[in-house]
Amino acid sequence: MPAFALAAALLATQTPASTPTETAPAGYRLVWSDEFSTDGLPDPVLWTPNTSRNRDGWYNNELQYYAAGRLQNSRVENGHLVIEARREAVDAATFPDTGGQNFTSARLDSVAPGWTYGRFEARIRLPCARGSWPAFWMLPVNGGQWPLSGEIDILEHVGHQPGVVHGTVHTGAYNHVAHTEKGGPLTVPDACEAFHRYQVEWTPQAVVFSVDDAPYYRFDNDGRGEAASWPFDTPFHLILNVAVGGDWGGAEGVDEAAFPQRMEVDYVRVWQAN
Repeated sequence: MPAFALAAALLATQTPASTPTETAPAGYRLVWSDEFSTDGLPDPVLWTPNTSRNRDGWYNNELQYYAAGRLQNSRVENGHLVIEARREAVDAATFPDTGGQNFTSARLDSVAPGWTYGRFEARIRLPCARGSWPAFWMLPVNGGQWPLSGEIDILEHVGHQPGVVHGTVHTGAYNHVAHTEKGGPLTVPDACEAFHRYQVEWTPQAVVFSVDDAPYYRFDNDGRGEAASWPFDTPFHLILNVAVGGDWGGAEGVDEAAFPQRMEVDYVRVWQAN
């Protein structure tokens, strides 16, 4: 189906912002969720802040420092998780090991032991400033070596393409370093004004990406039994973050005057097959 037709179908069938899906999809049971009902820092039983970077600086040449335990960057308020990227003076006393970054933000990793297969969903309103790069994604619990161990990007959005969301997988054979990643875009015209449900259904046969229950990209297991093309048979955990700039997010520069920028998350839910 052409992209414009998919977008039209999506908008025609999307669930209104005030009535998210409350019941489990057919054949699934709810096994984990955060409804963000308690104000303050994100629940440490469910989420842990991740401030890691590689030896040479922040991944993908990004401009943010991921702060831990800082309400200005990650907090629950009014029933939503807010992850906020901010342009501010960063000093070593407040932000140790920043590497001179001039933006702060947050990355949250789920604490749960992870899940192999299932349906993963978050209801999100996105930031759209040029240079913003929010994501809802998954990595293997056991770490491993990227990209051989796999990555599932349920949602990515870059501010210089407002309203265009992406679902992508990365593996040893298919990854952005080699320009062979597998994924698809979908235009959601009001992604920065309204909440939408960003979803992945992961089975032994395929990873299917959807928005508001409308599938738009499918990555199939080729059945060869090779980890290079299908590493998706071990537990993965969830990640929420807002990056600033970087190789993709900053491809057309950063509108510093537009910050702070926030991603708002109404809930995150995980279902597995009965």
